[in-house]
Amino acid sequence: MTDIAVVGAGVAGLGAAYALREADAAVTVFERRETVGGRAATRRRDGCVYDVGANYCKDDDPRVADLISGELADGLVEAEGPVWTFDADGEIAEGRGDDARKWTYRDGLATLGERLREASDATVRTGTEVTGLAREDGGWRLAVEAAGDATPPQAGEFAGETNPAAADAFEADAVVLTPPAPATAYLLDRADWDGADESLREDLVEAAADVPYRTILTVALHYPDRTDLPYYALVNADKDHDLGWVAREECKPGHVPDGESLLVVQPSPEWSRHRYDDADDEIAVAAADRTAELLGDPDRYEFDWADVVRWRDALPDAGADRDVLDRGAASDLFFAGDWVAGEGRVHAALRSGLAAGERVAETL
Repeated sequence: MTDIAVVGAGVAGLGAAYALREADAAVTVFERRETVGGRAATRRRDGCVYDVGANYCKDDDPRVADLISGELADGLVEAEGPVWTFDADGEIAEGRGDDARKWTYRDGLATLGERLREASDATVRTGTEVTGLAREDGGWRLAVEAAGDATPPQAGEFAGETNPAAADAFEADAVVLTPPAPATAYLLDRADWDGADESLREDLVEAAADVPYRTILTVALHYPDRTDLPYYALVNADKDHDLGWVAREECKPGHVPDGESLLVVQPSPEWSRHRYDDADDEIAVAAADRTAELLGDPDRYEFDWADVVRWRDALPDAGADRDVLDRGAASDLFFAGDWVAGEGRVHAALRSGLAAGERVAETL
């Protein structure tokens, strides 16, 4: 039986594992966090469920839509209400012509990762980090260590050089790499390759390293009182405001107790980079101030609790050179993720993972 290693248990990695579920292969997924799903991430507090990475999954891709609304549909809900826009001056306008369904789960979007994990039948090793790759005798050897920090990490962070005394070796016939592009470039740059593959390794490193990323903060702001509004969320259309996104988590069935409000605020990349190392309470107060100004609601200045989540490599602004990445298949190396798809969306990452898994299956 063929051994397949998938690095990363975001929806792309789990999508690849799912696509390989009927192949004659043993699939092992390595994930440094203790949870799966990547930016399909959810937190809970005081009876609230709130999505802190991706806010929902769109139904833009037919295959992904069929999978989520079919086999993975248990607990699926839709965010209720349209997405409106605002500009640099804070002027709110109705609609943006987006009628796609906005899916999450009653228990949060992280459920998507759990559903994929269950359906894939793969072995998923959480709290386990791949710190080294070596191309040997037509196969791959992975150096695997217990992750030094199993709390939610910043995307793109790896522990550093392999510690031979601590690392275990995992042998695989093929590898699927799904971490964010900077992390993938880091791992490839330190890989040991046969001489014939060295130029390919350099090209792959360059292709991954060239993908630009946005840094995004997520700030959850809870209020004891709810205001009825005609929209689910607001998005900054001209990309020239301190805030990029403000969403009402109470519009998702089962997420917020009746009468309460929880706003999920994602500032602009520039604002997020500038504030990234500030204390959580400072970030929350500043985000609440800008949100209250945008909404024209003085009651939103005073929240009763907040939660701040940092995503250093949150969303790609472009995709990697697919022709270069496709050349990796000659060395049994495959890639998946939103940075491969060139679109920072959950459905795009999942579609990319399914395609990568199918391509691996074709080589078996």
